[in-house]
Amino acid sequence: MRPILMKGHERPLTFLKYNNDGDLLFSCAKDHNPTVWFADNGERLGTYRGHNGAVWCCDVSRDSGRLITGSADQTVKLWNVQTGQQLFTFNFDSPARSVDFSVGDKLAVITSDPFMELTSAIHVKRIARDPADQTGESVLVLKGPQGRINRAVWGPLNRTIISGGEDAVIRIWDAETGKLLQESDKESGHKKTITSLVKSADGSHFLSGSLDKSARLWDTRTLTLIKTYVTERPVNAVAMSPLLDHVVLGGGQDASAVTTTDHRAGKFEAKFYDKILQEEIGGVKGHFGPINALAFNPDGKSFSSGGEDGYVRLHHFDQDYFNIKL
Repeated sequence: MRPILMKGHERPLTFLKYNNDGDLLFSCAKDHNPTVWFADNGERLGTYRGHNGAVWCCDVSRDSGRLITGSADQTVKLWNVQTGQQLFTFNFDSPARSVDFSVGDKLAVITSDPFMELTSAIHVKRIARDPADQTGESVLVLKGPQGRINRAVWGPLNRTIISGGEDAVIRIWDAETGKLLQESDKESGHKKTITSLVKSADGSHFLSGSLDKSARLWDTRTLTLIKTYVTERPVNAVAMSPLLDHVVLGGGQDASAVTTTDHRAGKFEAKFYDKILQEEIGGVKGHFGPINALAFNPDGKSFSSGGEDGYVRLHHFDQDYFNIKL
């Protein structure tokens, strides 16, 4: 499995997202320019120019027509995927950390960071079919969590919103009323900042990664803890195979430990775990810095990782990967 090295970003990667068809890969980085690549050969297709700060997150509509990006420049932008044209800009009073389209692409959930005396918030925006009809007002604004909300995603049928962040609590909100429905308890929950959340292909369960060096698998409806995956490093990114019972964790050390650890090449690996047995089944090395982003192709036959080193590494699995038996 020789990775394809995709160089195009000048700063650390922050987020990776495949489109629904699995033929395009979108990458966000701290260099202001979200980029789209061909997902089979890693060729760069183009960039989306207009942000004025690090881009933290993106999502693409089901028909691959629209891209939404959230940035530290305190805006969220909608783009035409094909032409790279900016369609609309949502303005906030603090950096936009996470963006996620609803099923059907009629809504987007956006999280904004705490800033000065502002608290963090989760905003729901209506996405118009015709960009000319687009407005900036929020349908719903949720507040309550302390610290940054690193990720908020839609629950099944867009009825709920699932959020996680610096206060290490996973919360499930009613998407209509904004009422807090459930939160993870101290015992089964994470102990440190939640960095990432990813849903299973069918939306029945989701995986959270945290700086407490673990990832946890939860039932989406009941918020019951199903599995825990323990690793040696803080987890910055998680991904779940849509094909096999595999989860992947990516991470790295705290910035303070960089000078004291082994400097040999590519010590930072994406670790694969058996989803059911919680056992580590292998790792993919290669990045020269912590892994900040992971994504599986919707067909489950390839995955990509984005690192602090500014590279995206695209891996197409060999046949023997599909035959792994524990």
